[in-house]
Amino acid sequence: MDTTVGYLLDETEQSDLFKDQKMLHRLQDIANLPEKERECLIITVDHFIKAAKINMI
Repeated sequence: MDTTVGYLLDETEQSDLFKDQKMLHRLQDIANLPEKERECLIITVDHFIKAAKINMI
């Protein structure tokens, strides 16, 4: 079945979400960071995502 558990459980409409192994490893690395560093990184990523979405308008 070329899909993810999240898709099967109707958690997302993207059947290929988290199939990118490099991205999965990055997310695992982020999850293992100390809380303060993890939160700073998440805030930074959120800002980049927001800016990219604004630029697409």
